[in-house]
Amino acid sequence: MMMKTDYLERLCEQACTIVGATGDWIQQKSGQVTGAQVEEKSLNSLVSYVDKTAEEQLVRGLGALLPEAGFLTEEGTVATTAAEYQWVIDPLDGTTNFLHGLPLYCVSVGLRRGTDTLIGIIYAPAMGEMFYAWKGGGAWLNGDRIFTSAQTSLAKSLLVMGFPYYDYGRMEAFLEVLKTLMPKVRGVRRLGSAAIDLAWVAMGRFEAFFEYGLNAWDVAAGILLVEEAGGKLSDFKGGNEYFSGKEIVAAAPGIREELLNHVLIY
Repeated sequence: MMMKTDYLERLCEQACTIVGATGDWIQQKSGQVTGAQVEEKSLNSLVSYVDKTAEEQLVRGLGALLPEAGFLTEEGTVATTAAEYQWVIDPLDGTTNFLHGLPLYCVSVGLRRGTDTLIGIIYAPAMGEMFYAWKGGGAWLNGDRIFTSAQTSLAKSLLVMGFPYYDYGRMEAFLEVLKTLMPKVRGVRRLGSAAIDLAWVAMGRFEAFFEYGLNAWDVAAGILLVEEAGGKLSDFKGGNEYFSGKEIVAAAPGIREELLNHVLIY
């Protein structure tokens, strides 16, 4: 079954309501999680009952909204299911920020059909920012259309990147990229939420974002936001393996080629 643009718009609106309710619940829990309620899934990868309960809420709500769709979720509260359509869910991207009282965290939900992302929603409740996009319908923030930066000079660009926090196998190459880029750009930031990084590239706060070691749920929503906002996506080699290839470059069109010339040293 192919979904038409007007149906996707309505489905996106309904999904935003579900994501918004979950994000608001997460916000209510800010500052209430104790150390005893936090688990370390793997090196520097934290989870609490907030992540798991939020995921359960999203699965329940989105499952009722589109019963034929399957799920791919970070916390595994529901078994991964293959179907023509699949919700890809990160219930709390930026868990470490959330647990440390930093307001840079969000709910990230994407709806995919095969290799296409049809809906992308990123809600940052502490900042009251709801980003959303549906395929062919543009990218939006709280009801306003958004676009990537019009900047054409890397020297005048502000970049955001994700520092390695568990996969240190490419550390030396990563540091070489950082060493090369720092004197060539206006500044480099690291927020701790890949989903927010992508959303902020989509709205032009940053000219570009790049990171490796990511998972599908980190980028499923953000890639559609960037695409619909006019941005460009690739892996570090300039190819198309940015969804499942665990590396991504998202950039404003005017600085993409210049940026890739430096990231290619990976």
